[in-house]
Amino acid sequence: MPAHRFSANLSWLFPEVPDLPGRIQAAAQAGFQAVEVAWPYECERGLVKEALARHGVDLVLINTPPGDIQAGELGLGAVPGRRDGFREGLREAVSWATDLRCQRIHIMAGRVPVGAERASIEKQMEETFIENLAYAADVLGQTGLVGLLEPINCRITDPRYFLNTPQQAASILQKVGKPNLKMQMDLYHWQIMDGNLTQNIKTYLPLVGHVQIAQVPHRNEPDSPGELNFVYLFNLLRDLGYEGHVGCEYKPRGDTMAGLGWIKTYCREHDGQEKSE
Repeated sequence: MPAHRFSANLSWLFPEVPDLPGRIQAAAQAGFQAVEVAWPYECERGLVKEALARHGVDLVLINTPPGDIQAGELGLGAVPGRRDGFREGLREAVSWATDLRCQRIHIMAGRVPVGAERASIEKQMEETFIENLAYAADVLGQTGLVGLLEPINCRITDPRYFLNTPQQAASILQKVGKPNLKMQMDLYHWQIMDGNLTQNIKTYLPLVGHVQIAQVPHRNEPDSPGELNFVYLFNLLRDLGYEGHVGCEYKPRGDTMAGLGWIKTYCREHDGQEKSE
């Protein structure tokens, strides 16, 4: 089985390049054939489209808009009272995705509203999320798109984010019951929230539509010092039949290009294993 296809998350990688089209070019020059970006919306769409085409790079993932960042919002999918804003953002994301031939949209759940207690509003937020996801799945289905749910850890990254464990995401996916909704498995968040990665990967991989990686705890390159053995995890995903992209969503310790040696090392070692089998 071939080595994994890696995608450069341009919201994190190549911070030394100031604009999105420039980062697309930098990713292509680094050898990436695919990129992902959280929110491309502030850039002129035509420039992004032209850069993708010129450099032969596929856009594989974008997020729904975050909402009112100044008010502390980070997605609207599960936020009560923001249905109209969620639907407006979804329409914008679908327009971008279809125009740029991106097949996956991360449907951001959002944060527990300021002033509310998680325990008192959790049931209402889940009901809101389920309603919005069912609507989103129907909209995405009209153009063959896939919606993704990403648990984001509430211990370090975002204490108020609503969706924070794979178990919670799997339960919501089951309740919505739409085949074009999947889970976005970010191993950084999963390790912080639950650990037990081998068993969780085996359990939830059938529900997974995209994978992202970063070392724990500092969210740097996979070969940086930390808790995770990514050679083992890459091989586990490969052996379990995962064929999607693996998104590099990490904070480079220095120059992005200088820190990409881990990809060459992994691919070289993987190729050696393939030849010896």
